[in-house]
Amino acid sequence: MLPRFRAKLKPAIAAQRLYDQIVSRAREPVFYTGFAVPDTLDGRFDLLCLHAFTVMDALKSAGPAAEKIGTELASLIFAGFDDALRQLGVSDVGMGRRIKAMADAFYGRLKAYGAARDESELAAALLRNVYRGDGARQRETAALAHYIFGLRHALRDQSGLLLEGRSDFGIVPIW
Repeated sequence: MLPRFRAKLKPAIAAQRLYDQIVSRAREPVFYTGFAVPDTLDGRFDLLCLHAFTVMDALKSAGPAAEKIGTELASLIFAGFDDALRQLGVSDVGMGRRIKAMADAFYGRLKAYGAARDESELAAALLRNVYRGDGARQRETAALAHYIFGLRHALRDQSGLLLEGRSDFGIVPIW
């Protein structure tokens, strides 16, 4: 009975909390050391996309309130891209073109990861995107796919937490 009296969190606040958690998890050193994701702008972008995918995928099936949070989350992600580009010295003149390219890459990855029905299909998408087709990274790709596939399903069971702006990514994977 008590949850009914809880004040609802504004979508922007919940989204900001989720964004901060996504960024924090995507920056965990194990992804760059153990999973051999390149510690480059592209590698960091890919890890952010992967973790954002798991949260946004879970939000899709959690109702209208979650949809608003997902929209706010996407806005925050793109504001983060904008900030990162500005820190790299990209001028306003080139900003629109670069953000469009990042948006295409971001939504393309979300679509590819969302279409994966099992770990092997997800691994194929990860090999293509995260590891740029490097066949020597099969083991890392399989391990990353296992982690993301499991996380995707775990977050789908956390709709209540997500609506509060909290995600339980679990323990940092060991590899």
